[in-house]
Amino acid sequence: MDHKDLDAWKKGVDYVVEIYEATKVFPKDEIYGLTCQLRRAAVSVPSNIAEGMARSSDKDTIRFIYVALGSLAEVETQIIIAGKLNYLAQDVSVQLLDDTKVLRKMLIGLMKYLKNK
Repeated sequence: MDHKDLDAWKKGVDYVVEIYEATKVFPKDEIYGLTCQLRRAAVSVPSNIAEGMARSSDKDTIRFIYVALGSLAEVETQIIIAGKLNYLAQDVSVQLLDDTKVLRKMLIGLMKYLKNK
């Protein structure tokens, strides 16, 4: 199976686009701080799904899904921080956090599938 066929990977890519759009309004002095960190962590999610799917064993793939989950937790934390700093509108913050939960469930589902294969 190719990573581009996975719903979790597709959702992850869409999530990255959402993060990039949301961070466009961050203060310019955050370009090398929270903006960069948030974008890099978000990009890490679908990237690790892709890298994991390219591995030869389900065990390796699962390890990369765990890394993707870690990056997702990092993004979630940074969204909360950005919200507390008033860099994100309340509705944008809520939407991003909701999408984080959906993506987390998808990644856990993918892991469970791979473990039970």
